[in-house]
Amino acid sequence: MNYFDLTYAFLFLPIVIIIYNIMPKKIRPAILLLASFLFFFMISKFLIIFLLLSIVSIYMGARKMGSLDKKKNELLEVASKEDKKEIKDAYRKKKKSILILVILFNITFLFVFKYLKFFTVNANFLLDCMKVGWRFQILKLIAPIGISFYTLQALSYVIDVYNEKIEADKNFLRVALFLSFFPQIMEGPIARYSETAKSLYERVRVNYHNLCFGYQRILYGFFKKFVIADRLNVVVGKVFENYTCYSGAAIACAIIAYTIMLYMEFSGTMDVVIGTGEIFNVKLPENFRQPFFAKNISEFWTRWHISLGAWFKDYIFYPVSLSKPMKKLTIKARKTLGNHFGPLISGAVALFAVWFLNGLWHGAGWTFLFYGLYQFTLILGGNLLEPFIKTVCIKLKINRQNLVYRILQSVKMTMFVFIGELFFRAPTLAVGFGMLKRLFTKFQLSAITNGELFSLGMDKKDVLIVFLALVFIFIISLLREKKINIRESISKKNVFIRWFIYYAFILAIIIFGAYGPGYIPVDPIYADF
Repeated sequence: MNYFDLTYAFLFLPIVIIIYNIMPKKIRPAILLLASFLFFFMISKFLIIFLLLSIVSIYMGARKMGSLDKKKNELLEVASKEDKKEIKDAYRKKKKSILILVILFNITFLFVFKYLKFFTVNANFLLDCMKVGWRFQILKLIAPIGISFYTLQALSYVIDVYNEKIEADKNFLRVALFLSFFPQIMEGPIARYSETAKSLYERVRVNYHNLCFGYQRILYGFFKKFVIADRLNVVVGKVFENYTCYSGAAIACAIIAYTIMLYMEFSGTMDVVIGTGEIFNVKLPENFRQPFFAKNISEFWTRWHISLGAWFKDYIFYPVSLSKPMKKLTIKARKTLGNHFGPLISGAVALFAVWFLNGLWHGAGWTFLFYGLYQFTLILGGNLLEPFIKTVCIKLKINRQNLVYRILQSVKMTMFVFIGELFFRAPTLAVGFGMLKRLFTKFQLSAITNGELFSLGMDKKDVLIVFLALVFIFIISLLREKKINIRESISKKNVFIRWFIYYAFILAIIIFGAYGPGYIPVDPIYADF
């Protein structure tokens, strides 16, 4: 079962809602926790043991650090001024030891299930190159669903406790529910404890407003997935699996189709996830904010997969860039390179760490590492060139806020995104570079007129449906960009108009969704990460 399985939206979720509502207020959080464990078990079976081990380790580690903070504060109250620093340092070391132990315990599971095969294969390749006669055994392991997501969420909690941003929660059930809440366990968003833990435990009954608004958001996600993503999946699969049979124009269409498909599938999943949370009065963090309205690649990544970017910023970028060695490096670099380029040195080191780990987080493969370093290069390059571009614009009297300039910036940014997604989807680096080469050397405009583009799995009707659906999504995105709340506006309409819109939307999904022979539903893409 996944979030786009009708069983989820119209059987599993309604049953959970009914049981949650009829049960006494005191045990409603327990109902959500049981539903979360059941959902996880239905997908990963007995691999749930690793989720439970993660929860227990995080809870116990945080509680131990919390008790150390309590003892430290008690000692500080009666300690002399000279002893306070010594007490703080001693307890900080004890807490750091616990933090490292908890992090290693959880990262070990992630490494074994997700990365062990990748490193084993590459180690064997090196041994072969060195003519060594033995090889490491390659283990075939199936990872628990969502392990990359719940591991980062778990680490954020225990790191925040270590930094004393939050207190260690004594309630095991609340911590367990925060780490395993079923709508987000598979694909995020990666929430912080301060964002969702309280609302998860408020025990508020499901009311008409939340139910209606929640299912609106869920259906919007269904629309993106069934009408657009599943329809484009046919084109993407055909071209990427046998790109040498197609012209550059067909490859360009497949790259654009994949980028749109990825966005529709993942943002559609977030609509279902956030809509489900809304039903239970749990406000999960938004993971997308109209990313294709961004003006440059840096801004794009503040709008796409927001919770992952925020995690890397808070727990990788800042700790690296603000570390003592980096601070010393920045001071020296400022004297030599000036106030703009000086800080970029330490910033580049931290940025490299972020994008190297970001690429690795997405998948154990060279294509993902290349994808991460590609984004690193674009962002660093933009930072380095900014003074030059600014000077050129001033000399040429170009207004950077001008609509035409901003549109050109967005077009450039989108081209960079397309190339990045090419390597993100390509099965190997060789295929990625092969497709990129063919894109420029075998591009033929005749592909538009000779029927090649309509031999990829979509006829003219499919193209029209996708085009109109994208126009619909664009209008909604534009309204959201202008801070216009569409759902609130609809809710204020006459009841007949309101339900006419709802039923029309449901019928659009049923009539125009991609089903039946020839259509291959998109598997939950980010669930694999």
